[in-house]
Amino acid sequence: MDRPPLLRLALLLPGIAIALRPSLRALGSLHLNSPASRPAVVLNYSVLYFQQKVDHFGFNNPKTFKQRYLISDKHWQRDGGSILFYTGNEGDIVWFCNNTGFMWDVAEELKAMLVFAEHRYYGESLPFGADSFKDSRHLNFLTSEQALADFAELIRHLKRTIPGAGDQPVIAIGGSYGGMLAAWFRMKYPHVVVGALAASAPIWQFEDLVPCNVFMKIVTADFRKSGPNCSESIRRSWDAINRLSKTGSGLWWLAQALHLCSPLTLDDVQHFKEWISETWVNLAMVDYPYESNFLQPLPAWPIKVVCQYLKNPNVSDSLLLQNIFQALNVYYNYSGQAKCLNISETATSRLGILGWSYQACTEMVMPFCANGVDDMFEPFLWNLKQFSDECFNQWGVRPRPSWITTLYGGRNISSHSNIIFSNGDLDPWSGGGVTKDISDTLVAITIPEGAHHLDLRANNAYDPASVLSARSLEVRHMKQWIRGFHDNARRRH
Repeated sequence: MDRPPLLRLALLLPGIAIALRPSLRALGSLHLNSPASRPAVVLNYSVLYFQQKVDHFGFNNPKTFKQRYLISDKHWQRDGGSILFYTGNEGDIVWFCNNTGFMWDVAEELKAMLVFAEHRYYGESLPFGADSFKDSRHLNFLTSEQALADFAELIRHLKRTIPGAGDQPVIAIGGSYGGMLAAWFRMKYPHVVVGALAASAPIWQFEDLVPCNVFMKIVTADFRKSGPNCSESIRRSWDAINRLSKTGSGLWWLAQALHLCSPLTLDDVQHFKEWISETWVNLAMVDYPYESNFLQPLPAWPIKVVCQYLKNPNVSDSLLLQNIFQALNVYYNYSGQAKCLNISETATSRLGILGWSYQACTEMVMPFCANGVDDMFEPFLWNLKQFSDECFNQWGVRPRPSWITTLYGGRNISSHSNIIFSNGDLDPWSGGGVTKDISDTLVAITIPEGAHHLDLRANNAYDPASVLSARSLEVRHMKQWIRGFHDNARRRH
């Protein structure tokens, strides 16, 4: 489906897509597969299904659907144990399970049962089956509130049906949009979960809580730090593309030089530039210290590898764009398998772009902009009216930009407790995250060398010291919550 520009941007997923040109793309959750240098760890879990109500907040719709969830109880011990509950986000839950090695790494220490719950409208958890994305009437139940209610009902079910689970503390864990859900779950259902780890959760990327250009500034800083003249080369590439695309022969040359799978027309140029922008954004999110395979197979510190090709901005347009191709090729063809570059693809199909597009057009309205001075992107403004019109044309709905702050409090969250907000300084989503302690129990952990929820990924020999200390601090907080829960239970008895 061809998306209008603003909507593409809005699609950036925290978990990975944005709303760039007031239209980039979606909040995906970035977890990553094991580095190619290591054998994949085989994870043992059971796949189960729970009948959920399609609508938790009305009483005249009896329809239900099967929500998929995964369970592993290998290390669970009832005495002093816990339940770690992954709040699934916009994609297939098996993929997130495989990319959240942290939970598997700490299960034994926390005597934990692991539960990974799939978000409604993603993976196999489709309220209307094949018709789930048919129109806005079928999509009407795709909201964060309905998803949180699903999680609460599922936990209630598990506690009732698994012997010994009823007296276990539950901790919500999530990354990106899933991290936002984990934080919001603790805020809205504090009687269900004793605490939450919200990794790379941009809960303030709404309305004017943060400047709309903070995201692109962080992406640019990552490239600036990774090689001399790297961000400047990218900044100059936009005018070079504009000049080359003025003629038919220039468009032909661009398609050849960048090895595109299909010819470029004048109408494609804006989309082409947004595809390149989105690639730089995705690289910033997955700038990990080792080989990974989250969005695409990538080398260690991929931006440093990219920047090796972008050392000289003072070259001809054609040479600059040939260098840009070499840089893009690191992201799209590190495996050497790609015969051409497809400008309609930037990330794995396991992220639910359709569902996220609808969420971005309703409640997950995150403003983005760039000025081309403090960042390396072509300038664009956040234009809510244009964005709203694009959403209406695609889905027949209009966004409610202030609903999330009305629902979850925006910056006014100091009355809550037991939430860890972790952010990596390399992650562009950290600009909309909580990066300073709000209270003794609403704590911020920053990871200077961390990209998008690096702390949720499995332990790795190449992990920087900062992520190791972040994980140990997270575990320390979780142990306190678990101990407090069991101490209170003993006192009651």
